[in-house]
Amino acid sequence: MPSYQAPLRDFRFVMDEVLDYPRHYAQLPQAEEVTPDVVSAILEEGARFTREVLLPLNRTGDEQGCRLEGGEVLTPSGFKEAYAQYVEGGWPSLSGDTAYHGQGLPTSLGMMLSEMVCSSNLAWGMYPGLSQGAADALRHHGSDGQKAQYLTKLNDGTWTGSMCLTEPQCGTDLGLIKTRARPDEAGGYLITGTKIFISAGEHDLAENIVHLVLAKLPDAPEGTKGISLFVVPKYLPDAEGEAGERNAVSCGALEHKMGIHGNATCVMNFDGARGYLVGEPHKGLACMFTMMNVARIGVGIQGLGLMEVSFQNALAYARDRLQMRALSGAQEADKPADPIISHPDVRRMLLTQKALAEGGRMLVLHAAQLADRVECVTSDAEREAAETELGLLTPIVKAFLTEVGFEATNEGVQVFGGHGYIREWGMEQYVRDARITRLYEGTTGIQALDLLGRKVLMSQGEALKPFTKQIHKFCQAHEGDAAMAEFVTPLAKLNAEWGEITMAVGMKAMQDREEVGAASVDYLMYSGYVTLAFFWARAAQAAHQALAGNPDDAAFYRAKLDTARFYYQRLLPRTRAHAEMIRAGGESLMAMQAEDFGHGFAI
Repeated sequence: MPSYQAPLRDFRFVMDEVLDYPRHYAQLPQAEEVTPDVVSAILEEGARFTREVLLPLNRTGDEQGCRLEGGEVLTPSGFKEAYAQYVEGGWPSLSGDTAYHGQGLPTSLGMMLSEMVCSSNLAWGMYPGLSQGAADALRHHGSDGQKAQYLTKLNDGTWTGSMCLTEPQCGTDLGLIKTRARPDEAGGYLITGTKIFISAGEHDLAENIVHLVLAKLPDAPEGTKGISLFVVPKYLPDAEGEAGERNAVSCGALEHKMGIHGNATCVMNFDGARGYLVGEPHKGLACMFTMMNVARIGVGIQGLGLMEVSFQNALAYARDRLQMRALSGAQEADKPADPIISHPDVRRMLLTQKALAEGGRMLVLHAAQLADRVECVTSDAEREAAETELGLLTPIVKAFLTEVGFEATNEGVQVFGGHGYIREWGMEQYVRDARITRLYEGTTGIQALDLLGRKVLMSQGEALKPFTKQIHKFCQAHEGDAAMAEFVTPLAKLNAEWGEITMAVGMKAMQDREEVGAASVDYLMYSGYVTLAFFWARAAQAAHQALAGNPDDAAFYRAKLDTARFYYQRLLPRTRAHAEMIRAGGESLMAMQAEDFGHGFAI
């Protein structure tokens, strides 16, 4: 069975030495509660819980999967007990509103816990993960009564949440939904329709499930402007606010999936189920985007978590597995062969995993700081700036980290060779679990359109400028530093090119809107590599500063510099290919007629 140790030393490096979390937390309203001792205790207990409770259930969940019996979904052995321990430990309420049974700690702490959960048991982690998104949507858009009724239960973990968007005939294009909401005499609505691919839509972990459902009212306009959001509980609350009468919502089937077998992916049928409007009529998509944006960052963290655990196990195997002699001569002459970590190509794979995981962690923890500011700062200007930057980075977090996450887990299998293909080692499960992260909560193509089309070009580049300005200022500040030249010089050039490429695509798009779609995925990947380069440059600067003080753990900092150099020399050059493909435009993509694609096999 694979092993996992939460990378607490790396968390502390990123928090304390790269992103200055102590200063960040000191500026938040919760400053008195978020002391270094509190943060350390939360991280250490989270590491213990995920290692001792969740990790042993990961393979169990994969092999057993979920079962649908008599309309009820039964989760794999141990999942229900693990969730009870999770609730007992107060984890669901960590970042919740104190007015509704929450602890009121920063959102960023919840994101750190999420990485550990995703590394140890991704499928299990989706149950409480979706609850956090539902709670966020209700906190921002629910009525006072809905908050008191549902938010309280979601925060304490006795109820869980789900997000019901997709239908058989529509995935991303939600304007095509057919689910209908008809007003009833009691002041609520009767919801009728079928939703598919609903993660955690039915299970046996909690007393009740709070479904957030997109549907259309009888007078709804066509398209996305006619979507409303409803809260539809599995059990209707009784007079005391507890789970009472069963609502007319049921799981019609479980999807048979490639991975994440331990999470129930459901076909949900709403047969005149009682629901209650959240927010204003026909404004449901805006409400749901609150939940979707939380979920998108959460999926990016899934990619990060899987990268980390795959790397840890590949590294352990590479240190122990003996195969051939090193090209430069025997490294361990007393053994029949050398460990495979001696071989350059194995090191290439391990360093790719390490550089992407550790770079991804810096990106996620930076986004987590922005999420804290969005929630807590009192200045409208500061909040707007944080929202703009977080909006820009969200599709990069989601899509880039899941794309490279899938790559990294594949490399993990490759390090094991034939053993990686065998189930008993556990590495192939990470690949199967990682594959879905590129699809749900918006595919990579959709995230790329969001980044380039909605965020960058629709703002005429204004959404991008504050972030590239940060990079520019960093490069300027270290312009005369000889030790940082190897990072700052290429970063400054790429940062300037990022703006040039953006302008070039924008100009082409004015003549042909297809150019946006043609460039979008390469633009997102280019953006992701440059963004990680910025954080690796900051990590290198922090490592140089630490080494100047002759620390006891100098090897840690030297490894940071070595990894930063590997990233710049072996991964960052991928931007050249993406830049060339962006500049190539859409002509070769759009020239062929649809009917001509199949000439090679047509009869």
